[in-house]
Amino acid sequence: MDTTTTGRLGVGLDSDPNVSDLLTSLNARMAEADRRVARKYPGDDGIPQPIHTVYIPGGTYSAETPSSWGRTALSMLEAVGSPELLAGILGVPEQLAAEVLPRVRSKLATEPIEDLRVDFEDGFGQRGDVAEDNAVAETAARLSMAADQGLAPRSWGIRFKSLEMVTRERGVRTLTQFLTAVSRNGILTASCMVTLPKVTDVSQVAAMAHVCDYVEKDLGLKQGSVRFEIQMETPQSIISHDGTIAVPALLQAADGRCASLHYGTYDYTASCGIAAPYQSMDHPASDFAKDVMQVSVAGTGVRLCDGATIEYPVGTEKQIRQALGLHARLVRRSLERGYYQGWDMHPGQLVTRFAATFAFYRQGFFPAADRIAKYMANPASSNDEPATIRALAGFVRRGYQCGAVTEIEVRDATGSSPEHLIELS
Repeated sequence: MDTTTTGRLGVGLDSDPNVSDLLTSLNARMAEADRRVARKYPGDDGIPQPIHTVYIPGGTYSAETPSSWGRTALSMLEAVGSPELLAGILGVPEQLAAEVLPRVRSKLATEPIEDLRVDFEDGFGQRGDVAEDNAVAETAARLSMAADQGLAPRSWGIRFKSLEMVTRERGVRTLTQFLTAVSRNGILTASCMVTLPKVTDVSQVAAMAHVCDYVEKDLGLKQGSVRFEIQMETPQSIISHDGTIAVPALLQAADGRCASLHYGTYDYTASCGIAAPYQSMDHPASDFAKDVMQVSVAGTGVRLCDGATIEYPVGTEKQIRQALGLHARLVRRSLERGYYQGWDMHPGQLVTRFAATFAFYRQGFFPAADRIAKYMANPASSNDEPATIRALAGFVRRGYQCGAVTEIEVRDATGSSPEHLIELS
């Protein structure tokens, strides 16, 4: 019996058919989908992501804010500054704490704040238009001066009041006043970021994109100059009113302007009816929201930022160490779950932010680097898939970019340059 199968290609499947006509038709059929995937899922751009965002109340910023926070954090670090004490707080071996300690000291002395938000929402409250107008103008002027003097954090901006009806007018007024001021002062660059809070409907994100477009035209800016973060702090920003996952619709409504999603721990858990003593970053309700956010932005280039804990390191020595230990555990937990940025609300939290982050990357660096090196030398003999290698390269890249490992360590351990790992990841 002849088992050769023939079809429209006119050849048997056991032959080597000429499939150029088939590929031409497939390419035509898939062209729109190819464009959509390329547009919606461009991947990570490789630009270093801040490992934290520091929030301070509106009206309190000055050019000295970062150095002041750094000095306070350094004083706290010295109080727990032995490798033994730091290891206990971080829950890591003493040798690893000893490697991390000088890096934390250097970071606190040179760049204690990577990303800053001056808060004109909950952190400012309702003080009246005159007080808020003055505080916004003062903040813009001080940020402009700091940027001119090289004293501003690498990225900075404001959180304004939401676009819900009750706060819409005040929120738009603060946002436009701030953007106008920093634009006229010549510092409205990619370093500037504004935060849209309390989103309860996709129309609010679309409205935000409209405001950005209006401001750009009014100020003669290039389209797309103004980008923003969406603060995810309401159940409606996770599951829409019609029962669908809301996050993809929010990103689409942002029209390419959304840089990141920031989880709001306390507003979100409170909105879910969780009692105050149990509202936390590691509550199951928080994990659900963050899992939805994570899968929704995968491959889009939109970044994620975890929330905060308001259990600050203050009080007795025991209370301070307990709060530092909690913060270190939560930072480590976020990193393990793929959230590489989080909020810090108190100078003392900088100690454990940097210490826990550096320890995380140094602890995983050499095993990751060894696997990369073996794969690069002979992919066929490696047990790792290309996707795993990309993830390992991303891990090493983040460790290098945040200062946990050095360029020399990367080259020696992987046999590749940091630049090559950025491309690989």
